[in-house]
Amino acid sequence: MSIQSVGIIGAGTMGNGIAQVCAVAGLEVVMIDINDAAVERGLSHISKSLDRLIKKETLSVEDKNAALKRIKASTSYADLKGLSLVIEAATENQAVKEKILHQIDEIVGKDTIIATNTSSLSITKLAALNSDPTRFIGMHFFNPPPLMALVEVIRGLQTSDATHGAIIEMAKRIGKEPITVKNSPGFAVNRILIPMINEAFFVLQEGLASPEDIDAGMKLGCNQPIGPLALADLIGLDTCLAVMEVFFENFSDSKYRPCPLLREMVAAGYLGRKTGRGVFTYDQ
Repeated sequence: MSIQSVGIIGAGTMGNGIAQVCAVAGLEVVMIDINDAAVERGLSHISKSLDRLIKKETLSVEDKNAALKRIKASTSYADLKGLSLVIEAATENQAVKEKILHQIDEIVGKDTIIATNTSSLSITKLAALNSDPTRFIGMHFFNPPPLMALVEVIRGLQTSDATHGAIIEMAKRIGKEPITVKNSPGFAVNRILIPMINEAFFVLQEGLASPEDIDAGMKLGCNQPIGPLALADLIGLDTCLAVMEVFFENFSDSKYRPCPLLREMVAAGYLGRKTGRGVFTYDQ
């Protein structure tokens, strides 16, 4: 079950990043979003990202042009027909993902693997919606996908060994280091990371230290390359909140209660780097 072609649903930060790494690795890619403007933004982001690699002399101009030629931008799910793998990379919302995955299932052939790029939602529950749940799996890429080496590969209760093996092989082919994780809210990394970020917001809310000092403390005292508040801005405060809400709902444990300040900032539209303002302010 060798994967040669990949469909990506979503041309946003995660979707275009996944499309980029797949195309650079030599896979044929179809990147789909709801309208032409969205897919064009995704292609523009990929082109700029590849230019940065050229400046770092880790990619040639010829390799950039070849990668871009492998990416087909589309707004039609019909273009998913015949692909080896389709990865749903939409927003972290159960209802949205269910709708998209249902559309994918109706279009693709029986041999196509279907994956979801989720950071917290149940793979077993999503797989149950598929006509063949054995071909369904989770692939949790980390932001930004072109730079982050890790991919969490999450097996649902129904996922077959063949599906799992094909995804492990594909992840290695595109230059990632996969780890296999059981299906559980937040899986392994976010189960540890997001509650830590949530606690950093409690520390900020209580006025124990400034945002700069909170992040400096974690970098200098815990040897983290980036502070938890700056990382929250990079991930997206809305995504952090969504993951905490999944934890709180599924574990019914007060230690997973989302920080009120985090909720307030998301309500204000202060989502982090993607909006130009989160805990910190960024140039757009």
